[in-house]
Order: sequence, then structure tokens, then C-alpha cells
Amino acid sequence: MALIAVAADKGSPGVTTAAVALAAVWPRRVLLAETDPAGGDLVYRSRAAHGGALDPNTGMLSLAATARRGLAAEQLWDHAQPLTGGLDVLVGLGSAEQAAGLAGLWPMLGQAFATLDESPGGAADVIADCGRIGTDSPTLELFAHSALVLLVARTEPEHLARVRDRAGALSAKLHGSQRGAAAALGHPPIGILLVTDPGHSVRIAGQVNDMLVGSQISARVVGTLAHDPAGAEMLSGRRRGRLDKSLLIRSARRITADVPQRYGVFR
Repeated sequence: MALIAVAADKGSPGVTTAAVALAAVWPRRVLLAETDPAGGDLVYRSRAAHGGALDPNTGMLSLAATARRGLAAEQLWDHAQPLTGGLDVLVGLGSAEQAAGLAGLWPMLGQAFATLDESPGGAADVIADCGRIGTDSPTLELFAHSALVLLVARTEPEHLARVRDRAGALSAKLHGSQRGAAAALGHPPIGILLVTDPGHSVRIAGQVNDMLVGSQISARVVGTLAHDPAGAEMLSGRRRGRLDKSLLIRSARRITADVPQRYGVFR
């Protein structure tokens, strides 16, 4: 099993919504980890399985205290909480100031996330919501342990330019100086997840791939997630409706049916 890191460059492309949607339909048991150093959103967006609020002190905050004494992968479950619907989550930090408590622990967390398949308490993949990243983001230390890095982007020209540049910089950091076909063999692979109008998804995905090839950047579009505000509200429990019939979840299912096998995520 594997660690999937989900991140973005700038703006608000919907990293958390994308991570939750993918985790909700992931084909195997999964743990969703809010690892954004700026703080998590699920404690405000979602409800616990018991119907009440999620505990903001049980998750990445409590895990940081445990990890100071060393961390085994099975200990992750001690800090997880189930959402309504059964998805297990590690609730994110309450603020950017709390991220100081994780200083120096990110490689250890990455190792624990990547080896959760060995947990006697239940093997699982981990989808990590890393939020926005830059050259000095501490969550970059998780990426070396990932089976796949997904960069989420909207399709406005400025967003595509930024994700192209971020993918190039990230490839250089993770894969060294190799470019083009050689870098495409690097580990972990870098995928682009486009959030777009379903009616134009195929055309836009092709154009973005052409742009990446022309720039000799090894990242490729792995799929398109429907821009579906109503589905996002249903996913967070703010709106009633048939979530399984929403454009958001239907597009997430197509991604999770294809991407793990294509990128060798499942060991």
C-alpha cells in the first residue's frame, strides 16, 4: 500500500475537497491525513461518525507529541477519527503556529504513512492533504516517501502556468537534473489533477499535457475532477442529496479506478 501526497501551488484550487473525494471512493482501506502546515479544515467542515464535532486535539497535534518519542506506523490509528460515512481521518493542526511542533518530524511521519501497510492494527493507504506548497514547505519532506504526488490545479491560464512551474521545480528536487523522458522514470511520479468543467475536460487535459511535454517536464495529467460546488457541499455534509450521483464523486471514481494501477501505487 502507499502514500499519496496531494498539494497545490497557489490560490484555492480545492486540495482538501479533492483529497476527501479521492479518499471517499478509494478502492482499498485508506487513512486521510491533513498535513497542511497552515492548519486543517475538516474540523470545521465535517462531522464525526457519532454525529458531533471532531476533536481538534486528536490528530496531527496529538501525533506530534507521540512522534517525539518515536513513531510506529500502527500508532497512526490511535490519533485517527472516523467521519460520518466511516472515512478515517487525522485531523489537521489548528493553526500555522502549531506547525512548529512538527519541526524535524516530517521524514518520520512520511515513513510511518508509507509503511502503514505493515500495521497489525489494519493495513491502509494514506492520502495526505498537504495544502499549498512552496520551495520551503516542510511537507516536501513527505514527498520522498510517496508513491505518487498529485498537484491540484484549476484551468485558468495563470493557474496552469503556476502548476507547470511548480511541477518543474518539484521534479528537479525529487528527480535531480534529468528532464523529459528520463525524468518520467523518476520516483515518485508527479501527476496533475485538473479541476474543471466536465464538458471541456478531455480537451483541456490534452492541451495541458502538450504544454508539459513541450516544457520537458515529466509531470502528466492523471485525470480531471469535476468543478461541482453542490457536490462539494454534499461531501462536507452541508447539503443534502445523492452524493454518489454527484459529478464530483463520479469523476473521483474514474480517477481512483485508473491512477493506482497506472502508476504502480498498489504494491
